[in-house]
Amino acid sequence: MYRYDQYDHRIVAERIAQFRDQVSRRLSGELKEEEFRVLRLQNGLYMQIHAYMLRIAIPYGLMNAAQMRMFAHIARKYDRDYGHFTTRQNIQFNWIRLQDAPEILNELATVEMHAIQTSGSCIRTVTSDEFAGVAQDEIVDPRPYAEILRQWSALHPEFALLPRKFKFAITGAANDRAATAVHDIGLTVVKNAQGEIGFRVLVGGGLGRTPVIGTEISDFVPWQHIITYVESIVRVYNQYGRRDNLYKARIKILVKALGIDEFRREVEADWQFTKGGPSTITVEELNRVSAYFVAPAYQDLPASDANVDAKVRDNKAFANWMQRNVKPHKVQGYASVVLSLKRAGVAPGDVTAEQMDAIARLAERYSFGELRVTHMQNLVLADVKQSDLAELWLEAKALGFATPNIGLLSDIICCPGGDFCSLANARSIPLAKAVAECFDDIDFLHDIGEIELNISGCVNACAHHHIGHIGILGVDKEGHEWYQVSIGGSQGNASSIGKIIGHSFTFGQIPEVVARLLQVYVNERYDDERFIDTVRRVGFKPFKTYVYATSIEDDKAWSGTEYELLGKGVPYDTPYYSPRF
Repeated sequence: MYRYDQYDHRIVAERIAQFRDQVSRRLSGELKEEEFRVLRLQNGLYMQIHAYMLRIAIPYGLMNAAQMRMFAHIARKYDRDYGHFTTRQNIQFNWIRLQDAPEILNELATVEMHAIQTSGSCIRTVTSDEFAGVAQDEIVDPRPYAEILRQWSALHPEFALLPRKFKFAITGAANDRAATAVHDIGLTVVKNAQGEIGFRVLVGGGLGRTPVIGTEISDFVPWQHIITYVESIVRVYNQYGRRDNLYKARIKILVKALGIDEFRREVEADWQFTKGGPSTITVEELNRVSAYFVAPAYQDLPASDANVDAKVRDNKAFANWMQRNVKPHKVQGYASVVLSLKRAGVAPGDVTAEQMDAIARLAERYSFGELRVTHMQNLVLADVKQSDLAELWLEAKALGFATPNIGLLSDIICCPGGDFCSLANARSIPLAKAVAECFDDIDFLHDIGEIELNISGCVNACAHHHIGHIGILGVDKEGHEWYQVSIGGSQGNASSIGKIIGHSFTFGQIPEVVARLLQVYVNERYDDERFIDTVRRVGFKPFKTYVYATSIEDDKAWSGTEYELLGKGVPYDTPYYSPRF
């Protein structure tokens, strides 16, 4: 992984010194909150309901064991003994005292980490595929390019105050695991007919108040010119993006207003002045950065391990874990393991300090000391010997990280919501817990297969509810929390925005709403058909009809609205076959 050079160390040290002085002046009253706000946001410090929240950058989701131990230290010394991994592949601490923030940043710098540009109207932390460098379907390892993007965008003077925040995602694989279609700029490594490496570029994607799937602005930009090309995109946005309306300030609004053809013309016109200039990536520079991402010392191993194969046959729990949490590796004899941070009773993405230390030990013992954070709020040990899988499973199980639910209904993505965030309209964490507790039968989860359930506490969509197969959004109605439900959203190569099925629901109704959606799926699906594919095939009507089906007795519980049940004639009170219903 990338290591800081002398410039990184100096930049971070100077920023910490600046912020230490700014915090001192704020505590003394010399700086008022409105003056201090922009300064703290530039250093990843938010004011939330109970305390300050510090968001720490984990560029493209890659970190080492020493950095994880630093997170554990921060959780113990400065927070309430835990941290929260986010959909941005970052970590947040929710109980920070303002006077401690500079020292936290100083301690982070000792393990080459910072919080710069994790907030504010700037280019945020670059995200990527959590299996970058090890995936079997990878065309080119995107991490060197992600690091070059990070270095280019860090404290870029021209883009320090954009109309709004700006997010990059990059993938080098055939299957998009970085959600590139819903970022301001999404980059995918491609090869042209001549076998040359370049990037397909999407622009204007995003979620939030106005969810949009990104539009292709170029099907091939040679890798040498990708920095100058995206620089022109950001420059056009910086010049023409709206600054008079916070809700219309993202690049997706500008692309829609101009149209992709006119926006492309503006970008191409700007690019003619910079293409081939100082920001062009040279072979020497690419090789310099790539040297930080060399493969670890893999051993020459057999394609499979007899002991692991036998345990799969004899132990159903282990077999379930192998099926859901263990992913193929490009090197024979190795696998990538996803540590699930989703188990009943725990907020998705939350990890205690004790667990962080244990995860660091797992990384050192089983995966060359490195870890990945996924935008699904889980962790990855990317380079595990197949012969170590059974032993790793036992250790992960003891720590609570071996729930075999990756990609299943209980692998819920969830933002902090109304329990912490001052922007939230409703609680997310308790709702995620309620749903997870209702659907905690592993055999049932495996039977219904892949379903992505995302819960956001407000329209900012930090939990990406728009692209969940089932998306839940907290909304405010006259001071009370309600929840809109959408279905049909998806990330990846066939990204789509979910469609709201109807009027909103109370907190207590959501588990049954999910149950009814699943009942329609079970009735309508073909063999081994995924939930999202069934929705696309049969449409929204059967789901909406059954969710809102009611009787006279249920009128109060279902907002007094009656709907005729169509389709298969299943009565509204047919028991759901999950043990909980």
